[in-house]
Amino acid sequence: GIVELLERMGCKVELTAPTGRAAMRLGEACAREAQTIHRLLGTSFNEELGEVTFSKNEKEPLEADAVIVDEMSMVDLSLMRALLSALRPGCRLVMVGDADQLPSVGAGNVFSDLIRSRCLPVVALTQIFRQAEQSAIVRGAHAVNRGELPDLRNRGGDFFFLRRQNEEALVQTIVELCGTRLPNNMGIAANQIQVLTPTRKGAAGTAALNRALQAALNPPRPDKREKAFGDTVFRQGDRVMQIKNDYDILWQKSDGAVGTGVFNGDVGTVTEVDPAGELLTVLFDDRLATYTGEMLAELELAYAVTVHKAQGSEYRAVIIAAARCAPTLMVRNVLYTAITRARELLICVGDERVLAQMAATDRRSRRYSGLKVRLREGRDQT
Repeated sequence: GIVELLERMGCKVELTAPTGRAAMRLGEACAREAQTIHRLLGTSFNEELGEVTFSKNEKEPLEADAVIVDEMSMVDLSLMRALLSALRPGCRLVMVGDADQLPSVGAGNVFSDLIRSRCLPVVALTQIFRQAEQSAIVRGAHAVNRGELPDLRNRGGDFFFLRRQNEEALVQTIVELCGTRLPNNMGIAANQIQVLTPTRKGAAGTAALNRALQAALNPPRPDKREKAFGDTVFRQGDRVMQIKNDYDILWQKSDGAVGTGVFNGDVGTVTEVDPAGELLTVLFDDRLATYTGEMLAELELAYAVTVHKAQGSEYRAVIIAAARCAPTLMVRNVLYTAITRARELLICVGDERVLAQMAATDRRSRRYSGLKVRLREGRDQT
């Protein structure tokens, strides 16, 4: 692979990605250490300046000969600027991603602009290999990318469609799939299943689905302490997600290593609620972080998450809630991103007309950063 080739050339290689989950996947795939871009750059919040700062920058660049970034479509303009500033002259930058997925939450459409500028060498992988061709998930993703509805008549394999044309039945089916049907019939544990939905609102949005899934998968018990915050109850054993970057949260690893920072999209499990109900401890992979009461605004239940929040992650099994929502969310790249999160099993539950509309609607957000134009101007001046 590319990493081995660079290492044989004597290069020190850094592997990085925008989110913790994406970095973990990259590290597993390459059998090497990978970290988030924020950690790679030594991100912190400067109270005096009132802004995010990076310990790795033009004056203190990374000691790397090559940097490989995965899930580049998630990288926004400000993070890209910080990364480029931290590369010393001669450092190779390899950017990997899928421009057909959702663009970054922050400003810009960096990866797409870089590709469309035609100022950089680009390799596009278009060949579906024989093993992947046998996967209905892969075939479905390619169909959606062409604007077509995937074949929903599959009765075997790794992609299933369950028609539910009212939202109450849709939610009940999803609860049954997570609670009993997949664990009992397919040996897939509830913590290996991720429910995805385009929206936060409505009966098939994350708020309603999380309430239903929490009640089924982690109900109240005398031996489980819990903490109420607003409309949400956090209970020992709950799956939760950090929903904003917090550079100051302290964490500790099992080997005693300590550090700070939990970032938007990091998923963990509530391991402890102190008897007074004032402190909540969350395990993010191998990092334990403690939250005080006012910090709970940074956490959400994560049995069901929006497709946007799932970008950069991969799950053994994915269940997509296909119900009508805001037109801006019923678009092709939302469905494509959702489908491509599934590794072994994909189940769409809901209305096939919703899936057909999403596949047919190529309404990409228009972002005018000027990056593509400036790249071309810079090329023409050299």
